[in-house]
Amino acid sequence: MSDMILLGTRKGTIIFDRVNAKWLPRPIAHAGVPVCYVARDPRDGTLWASLDHGHWGPKLSRSRDGGKTWNDITSLKYPKGARYIVKYLPTPDFNPESPSANPEYADATVFKIWNITFGNADQPSRLYAGTIPGGLFVSDDGGDSWELNRPLWNHESRGGDLFAGDATSVNLWNGTPASIDYGIFEPGIHSIIVDPRDPNHMHIAVSTAGVIETTDGGKNWHSRNHGMLNDYMPNPESEWCHDPHFVTSCPSQPDHLWQQNHFGIFYSDDGAKNWKKVSRTDLDVNFGFPIAADANDGRTAWVVPARADAERMAIDGGLFVARTTDGGQTWQTFRDGLPQENAYDIVLRHAFDVSGDCLCFGSTSGNAYLSEDRGETWQCLGNNFPPIYSVRFG
Repeated sequence: MSDMILLGTRKGTIIFDRVNAKWLPRPIAHAGVPVCYVARDPRDGTLWASLDHGHWGPKLSRSRDGGKTWNDITSLKYPKGARYIVKYLPTPDFNPESPSANPEYADATVFKIWNITFGNADQPSRLYAGTIPGGLFVSDDGGDSWELNRPLWNHESRGGDLFAGDATSVNLWNGTPASIDYGIFEPGIHSIIVDPRDPNHMHIAVSTAGVIETTDGGKNWHSRNHGMLNDYMPNPESEWCHDPHFVTSCPSQPDHLWQQNHFGIFYSDDGAKNWKKVSRTDLDVNFGFPIAADANDGRTAWVVPARADAERMAIDGGLFVARTTDGGQTWQTFRDGLPQENAYDIVLRHAFDVSGDCLCFGSTSGNAYLSEDRGETWQCLGNNFPPIYSVRFG
């Protein structure tokens, strides 16, 4: 169990330390700056924060002394010639599989560094970062320099190699509403999962494209969306254009993957070759953004459900957490310690985490909650934080 909780918020980084069985917050870091993601590298203890500064643009910040001091580092940059096909907000007659006779191109720039993921123990300097507009960046020197993974950027599912010229295939990567704040509607990589058994085996998740796998260290990529459904599509079982909100796996049983999708909860026990929808709409366990998987039991996961689309808030004014221990066949719901009246919280995709028997989540209403008994009862860590974008145990 971790003794540190990291919150990325609308106005900075907040670190909680467990001292004498109590969780105590430190003074805020990166004060006044939106921090969309904060995480601790388990290999060397380095803390990483993705800053989303409105004036200076996205940056990475790094602390090598446990969060006492922070230093900005060279930001990610797309190489010269990197382009993508502009996407537009879908309309009722929108068909993403219909090719455009005259696609519009844009030069790539980093709008958001959406998440940071660390390589395996045998790759002590490897880091990954997912961005809007859908680039996967890799560092092999501890974050001092970054390189775009071109095979994924040039994949035929998004138009082919646009460094070499115009599109040679249809772009099936659609936008995410998370990008609208930047005046665009472009895709983003929010989930990066490195197989602990094999560093060349990875899954990523793209909103809105789906789950994509590589088994050769990023040289080739293949869709892994069989069994997933997108109710907005003319063909809900289409190979592409799916909207996973967050994807994670069980570290000790990595063939067990969990996904909170816009259209429900999906589970795979065969390494994402096949997905099965395991929602329970009768329990309101369906829509949401985050999902957390147990570290040792691949069949156990937790979600924080919400109302979908226009509402995007707690269901009927009450927050609850749902847990399954049997691969989604059955779900239990837990409310003890969580507000059940006049709650308008929404929990974003990175704002829920698990460490041992401890779970923690934070909401855009600035509320943070902790459970130390696997989600069955909850205590409030604070009510007046800035909107919380990410929660990670350190």
